[in-house]
Amino acid sequence: MHRRRSPSGLLTVLVLAAFAAVTVFTAVGPTAPPAAASLTGSKKVIADLFEWNWNSVANECQSFLGPRGYGYVQVSPPQEHVRGQQWWVAYQPVSYRIESRKGNRAEFQSMVNACHGAGVKIIIDAVINHMSGQETAGFGWAGGSYSHYSYTNIYQYQDFHHCGRNGNDDIVNYQDRYEIQNCELVNLADLATESEYVRGRIAGYLNDLLSLGVDGFRIDAAKHIPSTDIAAIEAKLTRSVYIVQEVIYGAGEPVQPGEYVGNGDVHEFRYGRDLGRIFRTGKLSYLSSFGEAWGYLPSDKANVFIDNHDTQRQGGDILTYKDNGLYALANAFMLAWPYGSPTVMSSYDFSNNDQGPPSDNIGRTLDTTCFSGWRCEHRWQVIANMVGFHNAVDGTPVVNWYDNGNNQIAFGRGSAGYLTINNEGYAVTGRRYHSNLPAGRYCDVIHGDFTGGSCTGPVITVDTGGWFGADVPAHDAVAIHAGAKVG
Repeated sequence: MHRRRSPSGLLTVLVLAAFAAVTVFTAVGPTAPPAAASLTGSKKVIADLFEWNWNSVANECQSFLGPRGYGYVQVSPPQEHVRGQQWWVAYQPVSYRIESRKGNRAEFQSMVNACHGAGVKIIIDAVINHMSGQETAGFGWAGGSYSHYSYTNIYQYQDFHHCGRNGNDDIVNYQDRYEIQNCELVNLADLATESEYVRGRIAGYLNDLLSLGVDGFRIDAAKHIPSTDIAAIEAKLTRSVYIVQEVIYGAGEPVQPGEYVGNGDVHEFRYGRDLGRIFRTGKLSYLSSFGEAWGYLPSDKANVFIDNHDTQRQGGDILTYKDNGLYALANAFMLAWPYGSPTVMSSYDFSNNDQGPPSDNIGRTLDTTCFSGWRCEHRWQVIANMVGFHNAVDGTPVVNWYDNGNNQIAFGRGSAGYLTINNEGYAVTGRRYHSNLPAGRYCDVIHGDFTGGSCTGPVITVDTGGWFGADVPAHDAVAIHAGAKVG
């Protein structure tokens, strides 16, 4: 279920002496084209640079994401928000001004331009279900004044839901559609998205981002917005864009992810949880039918991930950067398996679930320095190199599946790639694997980088019949693909 820790009592609102007026945007009418429902281009892997500032995202697009084949970068909410050091302050908007602890409007525009120049498209985490959860009036990051149900020049009391349930208007019963979509998510002021005025304000914010060159939106807390309201907002957009919606599956609940596929892609939360369980305690052999056969969303509507900023704080079966090699193997499988559109998480070290990104004393996000406070999972050798694998095998079927009935699996992707994962507690040696790859020498991209026709790691020789031999250590893998042919 979609929950964030209640901000009540956790955040002290710091009042600024200066007041910055909130920019007013005009929404476009409903004649605009509908939003696109799929990713475009030959490179479709998304890197989620959670809470990176705009200058760091720009640099990463140019220095790593573009050159290594990532097609999209997802960035955290850019609008003005409440003040504080916690991660979740970014999910408590106080205006639609493009100024946050991650940077100002000019820096945001520069980031978009830099990423586009590197061939990387921009997806924005869009918070449109709610505003802040603060009971005390104050000023936001850019000086915008607000109280719980009053936001200067934007929204007033009548623009929010006041469901009259549970003594505090909070959602309690996830078996009740009305509560899910009309009550408050942990005290966050819930926008009345059935209102044409509210829809116009939201569309105005999204259209402002589109005017800056944004290529898509992740709709945060979409489960708490009726799918018809999202469709009405999308109809006001000035051009077609990629849309992915956060709708968490709950068994037996009245609001289901499948309701939202008409608006665009939908996060398939079961994917990461099930994959984590299998890699931790199950059998990899179960994965031969992983995807729609498990009751998941249609593959062409599903966005998948091993973890995201919410699930990595929930524990249980979810794998995160703290699982090190096992996490890398799960990502390798995700990037090799033909189900859904994959998002790679890139996060920072945290020791408690409220902890925000590396910041200065007023909460401004510091420039990213990988592997020093920032985990940068998207740069891990296995994960980064499997992005190239994903690009090389895109659109090809699974062929030549093999498993040992337990925790070693192997499969090809058409004639473009082959992956074997050994999650046993012992090495698998002396085994030969049947790929459909043409004869030749290929870089094992799990253990080496392929550059300039050469490999920094082991080289695998495929014979004229597509067979090759490889020893696979315990809890390790071997991967080869047509885009990394040596010589």
